[in-house]
Amino acid sequence: MNPDLSRLQPYPFEQLARLKAGATPPSDLSHIGLSIGEPKHATPGFIAEEIITHLHGLSGYPVTRGSAALRESIAAWLTRRFALTPGSIDPARHVLPVNGTREALFAFAQCVVNRSNAPLVLMPNPFYQIYEGAALLAGAEPWFINATAETGFAPDFDAVPPKVWARCQLLYICSPGNPTGAVLDSATLQKLIQLADEHDFIIASDECYSEIYLDENAPPLGLLETAARLGRDDYRRCIVFHSLSKRSNVPGMRSGFVAGDARIIEQFHLYRTYHGCAMPPPTQAASKAAWGDEQHVAHNRALYRDKFGAVLDILQPVMDVQRPAASFYLWPRTPIDDAEFARELYARHNVTVLPGSYLSREAHGINPGRNRIRIALVEPLEECVEAAHRIKDLLKTL
Repeated sequence: MNPDLSRLQPYPFEQLARLKAGATPPSDLSHIGLSIGEPKHATPGFIAEEIITHLHGLSGYPVTRGSAALRESIAAWLTRRFALTPGSIDPARHVLPVNGTREALFAFAQCVVNRSNAPLVLMPNPFYQIYEGAALLAGAEPWFINATAETGFAPDFDAVPPKVWARCQLLYICSPGNPTGAVLDSATLQKLIQLADEHDFIIASDECYSEIYLDENAPPLGLLETAARLGRDDYRRCIVFHSLSKRSNVPGMRSGFVAGDARIIEQFHLYRTYHGCAMPPPTQAASKAAWGDEQHVAHNRALYRDKFGAVLDILQPVMDVQRPAASFYLWPRTPIDDAEFARELYARHNVTVLPGSYLSREAHGINPGRNRIRIALVEPLEECVEAAHRIKDLLKTL
């Protein structure tokens, strides 16, 4: 067996299942699950209809690059959304459809890491655990960059020593962040691009929450957008990952894309040709339609705004919790140990949230997820409000 498998940490939801084992919540309270970032809003009908309409496409093998029509739709969306120079995103060279960003974020490290050079893969802390697993199975060492309240929940890139940047081969960033909702600003992204040039590493920007933001007049900045503002229309060393799961409420469709530096995309395409993970034709047709429509996305954001407003009205008077710039998560501080808080909330009030320490590692003297929980506002408004009242009731007893 691959010896690096033994280096993998338990997944957060495995830890959560063990934490809840033996607890019996009140039978008169229905369960409200706010631990998993799985969208629960209705899938737009036109997306489902596209899948049904194109089921005849199952008779042929799809190609790894995806259809030209899908890549053109993605390139057009990228150009519109991030104000890129028209024509700078070539659908044939800069775009690669993938079966959801999770598998692509993992596979990317396997493609780009040179394990013969004592590589480091840098990532935010707390983080999406796929980054860590990808680094370990690529033969690299993860290096965690803490994101705390003191840094506005953005990773403290200034705390990374030059010798660490020198060994970095791949930097994962997540903006808007999971679990904090923090958005990296232009100055930070520009600095990261300059560091990538100086130390010759690749930036992998996980932007799967980019379309869930609270201010319609301030959409989150993207890495390719920043590169374009710097006049770098070749997007050198910059790769972005986008998904329809959160944007369009289709987590079961497993559809996303990778885009950026054409040289890297070509090598990733070679890797994926052997990997054998082409997107099914009906999914491609539905994805093309989804990337071409913004009305359902704006409606989606409005639903999340309503939930944030209602839940924060209940929790902010009794809990240290801030409204994030984007994503559908809250990242509040708990008055007791985060795992203990989560277990008590489940045992007494039948609400499941995720302990923050399960999403982070002890690094540089702290665990930035300790005494925090992640609340995913994915359930309907009424259930989110009910959960907030139950959290408030628990807080009264602590």
